[in-house]
Amino acid sequence: MTPRKTKGAGGGNAGEGFGGLLRGLGDLVENLAGLAEKGEELSRTGEFSPGKGLKGVYGFSVKVAGGGEGIKVEPFGNVAKDKATGRSVVQEVREPMVDVFEEADHVLVVAEMPGIGPEHIQADIQDDVLTISAEKGSQKYRKEVLLPQSFPREKMQVSCQNGILQVRFAK
Repeated sequence: MTPRKTKGAGGGNAGEGFGGLLRGLGDLVENLAGLAEKGEELSRTGEFSPGKGLKGVYGFSVKVAGGGEGIKVEPFGNVAKDKATGRSVVQEVREPMVDVFEEADHVLVVAEMPGIGPEHIQADIQDDVLTISAEKGSQKYRKEVLLPQSFPREKMQVSCQNGILQVRFAK
């Protein structure tokens, strides 16, 4: 099954905001049984404009591992809950969608950051936490990624092409 992506969660239009997201979560629950059987992925994204020139981008990716390994929900975007008020706010920095692949001889981290080139990327490793960030004009991305093990900086190779960042760690 190909990852399912829809504009505005639940297939609604981007102006539906959080209502569309909630409908999308309902659709997600309906699809989880089929995903669990096949070990596949479901992804939803959407956009809305709360005013003041801001643009909210939200989404999540649900991955169901085969063999009873469980469900992993990975959020991305620039909508977060304000810790002080509990309200949802649109942040200036987006969280990119990230996948981590563990292979026999390396670990590969892939992040989607549209509009970003290699000259805009910063990547830093501290023990088993990879911090990636990028900035180009009004596009700002940042994400901390927990890796399956610690790596020294000299084992890290970074490449970026067409907004797709790849960080490879040799084992």
